[in-house]
Amino acid sequence: MRVVLQRVREASVQTGGEVVSRIGPGLCLLVGVEKGDAEADADRLARKAASLRVFSDAEGRMNLDVAEAGGAILAVSQFTLAASVRKGRRPSFDGAEEPARAAALFDRFVAALRSTGLEVSTGVFQAEMLVRLVNDGPVTFVLDSAGGPAPAGKPLS
Repeated sequence: MRVVLQRVREASVQTGGEVVSRIGPGLCLLVGVEKGDAEADADRLARKAASLRVFSDAEGRMNLDVAEAGGAILAVSQFTLAASVRKGRRPSFDGAEEPARAAALFDRFVAALRSTGLEVSTGVFQAEMLVRLVNDGPVTFVLDSAGGPAPAGKPLS
């Protein structure tokens, strides 16, 4: 599972010409579910996203999590995060989880976020969406259930 976490001033999702979700200050989370991901990955990454201290305190240091900063979360499923671009010019989506399983894991991720008491809005699973956001900072982090970069000595391509 891969999550692109962006600190935002505001964010929204539009589909079919209609805004379906909107938040003010908080986090926009783009979430890609990969084959082999488990419920534990969804739970762990939700806890990590909710507790990551990426908001500034009174001294200007990143010392507050989204709840402490009074923010909300917009979570958007994005299967393209599971793509590989290692070969050729066309992305391969072989690593993306099947839609039914991906939807279940995305829903679990959202439920885990909501269980912390946070206000969580979402996009529409498998819909064509326009995601608008104002990145604050800019502050962007990538959270990955695989645990980080490839081991030393192992080529990326």
